[in-house]
Amino acid sequence: MTDPEIDYRAIYNRLPAGIALLSPDLRFIDANEAYLHLSGRSLADLLGHHIFEVFPDSPHRGRAGNGPTSLGASLRNVLATKERDTLALQRYDVERLDRPGTYDERYWSTINTPILDAAGEVVLIAHRVEEVTDFMRTGAAEHGGDSKLRAELYMRASELQELNQRMRKAHAREREVALALQAALLPAPRPVGHRAAVRYQPAVSALNVCGDWYDLVDLPGDCIAVAVGDVVGHGLAAACVMGQLRSALSAAARVTGGPAEALDALGLYARSVDGAESTTVVNAFIDWADRSITYSNAGHLPAALLHTDGSVEFLDRATDPPLGARPHHQPRPQATVGFDTGAALVLYTDGLVERRGEDIDVGLTRLATTLASRPASDPETMADALLSELIPSTGATDDTALVVLRL
Repeated sequence: MTDPEIDYRAIYNRLPAGIALLSPDLRFIDANEAYLHLSGRSLADLLGHHIFEVFPDSPHRGRAGNGPTSLGASLRNVLATKERDTLALQRYDVERLDRPGTYDERYWSTINTPILDAAGEVVLIAHRVEEVTDFMRTGAAEHGGDSKLRAELYMRASELQELNQRMRKAHAREREVALALQAALLPAPRPVGHRAAVRYQPAVSALNVCGDWYDLVDLPGDCIAVAVGDVVGHGLAAACVMGQLRSALSAAARVTGGPAEALDALGLYARSVDGAESTTVVNAFIDWADRSITYSNAGHLPAALLHTDGSVEFLDRATDPPLGARPHHQPRPQATVGFDTGAALVLYTDGLVERRGEDIDVGLTRLATTLASRPASDPETMADALLSELIPSTGATDDTALVVLRL
């Protein structure tokens, strides 16, 4: 027996709630019959037009409340966070088509929901509205409460909306502080000069500042230590944990005999730091004298070694669980690989290669292909190319830390 073909257009049009589909620049893409009925507009009146062009702010803002301002903040929040945003009951007056400049008093319950593509980017916003004007005008009396109940409902809705706006501002402020802290804690590539390029690119979401970091340490002889790590979690707390772990690993690299010992010391320290559990790190010691890379990996994505012949090797022979993943401490493994002068080493965090709904091997293949196409690029050019070619034009959904070393 074959399942009947589902007519989603028919379902969409029969839904009792008014639903319009908005593009990321807030222009109408579609609207169902209920939305057209509630708005008093035809589909031709809407398509391609900006929502605030079709439904402008009332000139009587003082009496009409702040409906357009609240709706605009909600839609921007959906685009930034990729999360659904529910507005408290709002007064949003609508201009009459038969009497331009005249606005009817209208009350609405609104939910804005992001629709994401395979890469996790917002491609549409489902703008759902239900009108409660009749209840606000007459429903209170029918429920035995006259105008006092209506006033109470509207006041509580206004209080909820104000709280919602405060939360958005608090999240935005936390992101600013976390980014400033992260920038202050991440070092410039002074130890290796022109041989290295470093990048840190935050996620586009206002709530997704993460604990990604990189570090470069000058060692005795013609050697350096390089590391990239990623703290689980988001926001200011993750940035603070990142700072502690980066500093601890930087110190450990200077006094231990290799990357595995440095990660052993970091793992012991991480057990005393709240929020450090499950942090991933890859750490490599580079010796230019004998042209070797010794590395150890605590649950992180493998470093990529671009050989002079254009082939790419992922360094995955010394991979162990993330920090704090084992109940008891165990020494970590390490491995060594040689390189020819002119090769390049790339360390990165998951924002560069991971995409929602996509196998990680696809992202690693994409990285290898990009590297192989630029075997002779200097580190700065290569770092810029990796960010521009691998991160979506709309921005990454996760932070990206990146180190490119010319060997």
